[in-house]
Amino acid sequence: MSGPVRLRALDVFRGATLAAMIVVNNPGGSPTFAPLEHAPWHGWTLTDLIFPFFLFIVGVALPYAFAARLEQARGDRRALYRQVLRRTAILLALGLFLNWFPFYTVHWERARILGVLQRIALVYALAALAYLRLGSRVRLWLSAGLLAAYWLAMTLVPVPGFGAGDLSAAGNLAGWVDHAVLGQHVWRYAPGPADPEGLLSTLPAVVTALAGVATGEWLRSAKSLLEKILGLLLTGNLLLAAGLAANPLFPINKNLWTSSYVLFTAGFALVLLGMALYAVDVRGGGRWTVPFEMLGANSIAAFFGSTFVAKLLYVIRVPGTDGQSVGLGSWLYTRSFELWLPPYWASLAWALLYLLLWLALMGWLYRRRIFLKV
Repeated sequence: MSGPVRLRALDVFRGATLAAMIVVNNPGGSPTFAPLEHAPWHGWTLTDLIFPFFLFIVGVALPYAFAARLEQARGDRRALYRQVLRRTAILLALGLFLNWFPFYTVHWERARILGVLQRIALVYALAALAYLRLGSRVRLWLSAGLLAAYWLAMTLVPVPGFGAGDLSAAGNLAGWVDHAVLGQHVWRYAPGPADPEGLLSTLPAVVTALAGVATGEWLRSAKSLLEKILGLLLTGNLLLAAGLAANPLFPINKNLWTSSYVLFTAGFALVLLGMALYAVDVRGGGRWTVPFEMLGANSIAAFFGSTFVAKLLYVIRVPGTDGQSVGLGSWLYTRSFELWLPPYWASLAWALLYLLLWLALMGWLYRRRIFLKV
């Protein structure tokens, strides 16, 4: 017996995560509103929870997305594999487009290859193949093995010039691997070559999605809704505690996607999803859920569109007050919020307005039952 075809709570959680992502990615200016900043290196802020939440949700959605098709496949899963590869290729292409647009400005000798959509693509592909090919117990052992192997590699494998166990920005193994494989095609080249969506750190990121897959299977089980909520809350708190306990050995770090970070953020996601399930699917939610449902229904379109338009606002140049050309976004910002708000609050106000514009657009699509999928 399977659970409901769709959980409103998951749509709300996805939409809230995407809303936070849009706000964080689009501050008006400097200084950025402090709660929207990432941790400088080790440690975490609320902003550092957003991306792992999104990967966790990708995993939760997999059992729902594949359930009916698995029954129809009757052992022949080639069509499902083609679907996974097709979606992966589209996400990779969209990510590269965002990285390189506008193409005429790109310094191709150091054009970045990886990115947010690229990580979503790779994590989705590996998690989907694991779901289609492996049983739940094997996936659990695989997850534990990946986290343990990543911890051992990052702390025991020596990096030339730095030795073993150096988890600094300049001397960590993940950054060295990115440099060795990608050369200058990374996000940052100082103090050390590294990419927050790098190659080696993608492996523990897959575990974030596999935690979501296990959650999706739990939510589709024959358990009562109350049992499901209690299971999410209990497991979430245990993972939170495990992540904090592992922190002294392998610090919580988003850029490195450390094993403690995986445990901690997966636990946080489980607790919040359990709370959302109670608020939305037990208590019925309310009007506050509608904007998040509308945004979550077109999540990839909203992320791609909001990022692309933000780049357009930078690419389109207009004359500034000093005669030098400035981006249209900066021009609008300095002539609106910055005129009547302190910079700290003006930056937040711009980000919230930008979110409201995308909520309005996604609401328009939602009311017309237009859902843009890849």
